[in-house]
Amino acid sequence: MLLYMSNSAQEGQSTPLHSVSVAGVVVREDGRLLAIRRADNGTWELPGGVLELDEPPEEGVRREVLEETGIHIEVDELTGVYKNTTRGIVALVFRCKPVGGTERTSSESTAVDWLTPEEVAEWMSEVYAIRLLDALDGAGPHVRSHDGKRLTPTR
Repeated sequence: MLLYMSNSAQEGQSTPLHSVSVAGVVVREDGRLLAIRRADNGTWELPGGVLELDEPPEEGVRREVLEETGIHIEVDELTGVYKNTTRGIVALVFRCKPVGGTERTSSESTAVDWLTPEEVAEWMSEVYAIRLLDALDGAGPHVRSHDGKRLTPTR
């Protein structure tokens, strides 16, 4: 998949810039999902972060998951593309499996845990929970937008 974004101006009209992030839906053999409680706002989310300019998405998700959780992963497939229309963030979400490491927190996380799909739906806001649940349904990749609080209905 080739993604291209431009910031060139045409006739005085500029194209908005977007940040690209990556996140990993890490699924254990028992079906539990890796999640972090963020240090900055206390919410439960997927491990992930901003993709470096010179880094392929799969490498970025491996780096981010390891940095935030201590877990090494193998990336399986892209399961969704999600756009936060308020903040201009495009998130690429990948289903992954753990291949080593030990859970630990980082400067970005105050807790690391393996949640059931039911706990994900209960503990995470809808815009983040849907990313994990989409990764489990096998019908992706999904493409969704949200304003940071609610999903934008798909047509």
